[in-house]
Amino acid sequence: MHKIFIFLLILQVQLFADENKWIAIGDLHNWYSSSGAEREVGRRGIISDQQDGLRFPALYKFQDMQVAKALWIGTVDYNDPLLEGKLFSHKVVHNGPRVLNEESEFMPVEFRLVGKYHHPVVKVDGTPATNNLYADLVDEIDKNLVSDRMLYNVVNTGIGITMTRKIYAFSQQNHDNYHIYEYVFKNTGIFDKDGSTVNQTLKDVVFFFQYRYAPTREIGPYGYNFAPQSTSWGKSTMLDVRGEDPGSEDPFRALYSWLGRHSQESANLIGGPNTGGDGHLGAAQFVGSVVLHADKSAEDNSNDPNQPSTTHYLGSDESITANNSHFDSTKMVAEYAAMAKGHAIVRHADAVGNGYTDLFGGTPGGYSHTQGFGPYNLAPEDSIRIIIAEGVAGLSRELCYSVGDEWLNGDAPFSLPDGTTTSNRDEFKNAWVFTGRDSLFNTFTNAVLNYEGGYNIPDAPVPPDTFKVDSFDDYIQLTWSSNAEEDENFAGYSIFRALNRPDTTFEQIYSCGLNTDNPQVVNHYEDKDVSPGNDYYYYIQSFDNGATNNGTPLYSSLFWTKTNEPGFVKIDPNNIDDTEVKTIPQKFTLYQNYPNPFNPATKIRFYLDKPSETSIKIYDISGRVVTTIKKGFLNTGFHIVEFNASNFASGIYIYEVSSDQQRLRKKMTLLK
Repeated sequence: MHKIFIFLLILQVQLFADENKWIAIGDLHNWYSSSGAEREVGRRGIISDQQDGLRFPALYKFQDMQVAKALWIGTVDYNDPLLEGKLFSHKVVHNGPRVLNEESEFMPVEFRLVGKYHHPVVKVDGTPATNNLYADLVDEIDKNLVSDRMLYNVVNTGIGITMTRKIYAFSQQNHDNYHIYEYVFKNTGIFDKDGSTVNQTLKDVVFFFQYRYAPTREIGPYGYNFAPQSTSWGKSTMLDVRGEDPGSEDPFRALYSWLGRHSQESANLIGGPNTGGDGHLGAAQFVGSVVLHADKSAEDNSNDPNQPSTTHYLGSDESITANNSHFDSTKMVAEYAAMAKGHAIVRHADAVGNGYTDLFGGTPGGYSHTQGFGPYNLAPEDSIRIIIAEGVAGLSRELCYSVGDEWLNGDAPFSLPDGTTTSNRDEFKNAWVFTGRDSLFNTFTNAVLNYEGGYNIPDAPVPPDTFKVDSFDDYIQLTWSSNAEEDENFAGYSIFRALNRPDTTFEQIYSCGLNTDNPQVVNHYEDKDVSPGNDYYYYIQSFDNGATNNGTPLYSSLFWTKTNEPGFVKIDPNNIDDTEVKTIPQKFTLYQNYPNPFNPATKIRFYLDKPSETSIKIYDISGRVVTTIKKGFLNTGFHIVEFNASNFASGIYIYEVSSDQQRLRKKMTLLK
């Protein structure tokens, strides 16, 4: 997206009234629109959401790689009841990649999230502390649901076709990185918001999807900003396809993308290495979709191996991708031609080869995948069913760091995934990155097998339906409910912890049950390996005995119970290195920072005589606030906060601690 579109986008999104919901129960998180497709910046209408959705691995920050989606439906020789039967040689209704007309093109009717069970109650120090409060807005419970979550979406269109979309998501560890989209397109004849109908056979109908990917937000201007800006709108995104020819040896019909090379980056950009930092790979993901089923015709519901009939690539900023209208007869001819273009003679990835992706084709916005199904003839009440799975895979976060570090700082020879070695560090990095393509293909295979098996994969264990974290003076207590133990295959629990931030790698600190060091199952744990001044985040997983998974235990998803607020210990006065602290105070007390003078860090210590909303502010000598440390609600007791002044100049500073009733201040000296 470019500056020329920014003002237009802001104006457009103010008019949209579609509802959005997240599916965020596994390692892939994505938002969905009640309109039926996820257009550019369609969730919140802000430019920093250039990459928004398809977050994987979702535990970590800025893993978005979705820029825009589109769904267009086209037909020929259409008598338009909206214009008193005017004949259009080509009629196309549009949703995305930029436009949405909810008045007469895509008109939402129903949008609800169905769950197999409610997400758990998660609290830290008595306060709700889970992303599920906004990311898992379940409307109804269906214990017989084939998946853990299903989003049900009905949309009428101005072309007389009603779309019913079901999105299935699974929390089981082998199937939590893809979502399955089941579309049923029915010629109901409903063409307006009043439900007016017309009986008209629709000829040569094409259902046309567009996918604009950009792995990932982390590397670009709206993340940690260590790659060229145009990566954020997909200018260096590579596109590839499999299965265009049903006679080929390709195992599936799929399209997929990854980050390619960029002419404005001196280093080889594949994998998105942080060349100015630690070298870690910030965009090693492969993202794409696989076709699970497409009807041969309205009369023959068997799977058609010749669908999709179009798999091409389209300049993401071409004129037909913006300002679309289902009354623009000239433009709809061009749109329909793109929808029925067929397969590319040379795939995008082959055409780019080893060149710079951003220079290919001369388009300012890079390219999007296109995928067209049809043409179909639909008499009144006829329908077509199309099922697609979209998923993401790639290197583990640990490998992203270790491979990136070795690429940046290591010495040859470098070990390749196949066990051989190379002296070329780029060959080493890229070989490891491209193991992610194998992982994505495995994901596609899992989705195909899941669908063909009637969604009869083993269920993940249910999580504890309550998980509580409570902070005390010198330990943090975790307690959880026992509902998971009702399953006949239940085997135990594992607890994981992260230090100071919730979007980092968690380490297992405790487990109980089968094949653990603590065979007795319990429902509480005291974490005593904690230190003042640190924040601690947790999640708990229940696991089974592997009876339904060939002996390999299955785990409940970490996202059910991961805390987004920290636990932290209250300071025992005997552990505070300050002669002022001899007894427990009777009132709110602020102590001198220690050490003082300091460089670059010091500890600010205080005592609360009652629970309180508390904040800590730092002022310079002129009285200007230079930083604010917000700790939120704190219980009675001793507390400690570290202030790091690495980015501040030497001088005298004032620290202020405010409670509900009072504020106290003291001076401290930074001496560099």
